[in-house]
Amino acid sequence: MGGGTVLAFFVLSLSILSATACDRCVHHSKAAYSPSASALSVGACGYGSMALSFNGGYIAAGSSALHREGFGCGACFQVRCKNRRLCSTGGVRVILTDLNKSNTTDLVLSPRAFTAMARDGTAQELKRLGILDVEYKRIPCEYKKQNLSIRVEESSRRPDRLVIKFLYQGGQTDIVAVDVAQVGSWNWRFMSREYGPVWSTRRAPAGALQFRMVVTGGYDGKWVWAEKAVLPAEWKTGSIYELGVQLTDIAQEGCYPCDTREWK
Repeated sequence: MGGGTVLAFFVLSLSILSATACDRCVHHSKAAYSPSASALSVGACGYGSMALSFNGGYIAAGSSALHREGFGCGACFQVRCKNRRLCSTGGVRVILTDLNKSNTTDLVLSPRAFTAMARDGTAQELKRLGILDVEYKRIPCEYKKQNLSIRVEESSRRPDRLVIKFLYQGGQTDIVAVDVAQVGSWNWRFMSREYGPVWSTRRAPAGALQFRMVVTGGYDGKWVWAEKAVLPAEWKTGSIYELGVQLTDIAQEGCYPCDTREWK
């Protein structure tokens, strides 16, 4: 294949990819009712009881394809059931807080989220059904009054062992790399992802700390810096520290059908 042919093929591939780009891929599956929201808070994402306060309690466990070995933790989805007699057209917005290990449904919804799909007066009938045919799509998470934050986990041990959990991750994004450095230093040290939104290092620098992350946006990733000291020198386990940034990027994917409208 000649150089001109290779270039033409590359340009054509980019054109096709761009034409099929979508940030609202619609998926069809089933969703199940969970009788307890607490059951969706203690699992594979590690949010614990904090998850019960996310999004007003509208939370969900997702299949392995949605959980994506933890990268999907904290992702937002709009879900609606296909029974138009019982269900509204707007459905419900949920945050992924756990892994659904069942191979019969893509989603397990908290009680509040499951019944929020119902039309007026049909919530009890929806609960009796237990499992519903649904369609869903990933949507950007919005935290208008909350910056991206980290929680220092109890497994941290000063001065070297630092374990953090990301909270309030906005947009339609994945955090795929995290570095930490002493404030004012360019000696960045990488952190390893333990699971879900939890990252750690056994080589934490001394002093006040700053962070940078690689965040997916479009088809690519980009560095996002916290332009301030995030952790004080005397950081404390169990405390939450905000980074002073909000994530608003929207990752793209190729799919069909694509529905960019807001379901109402």
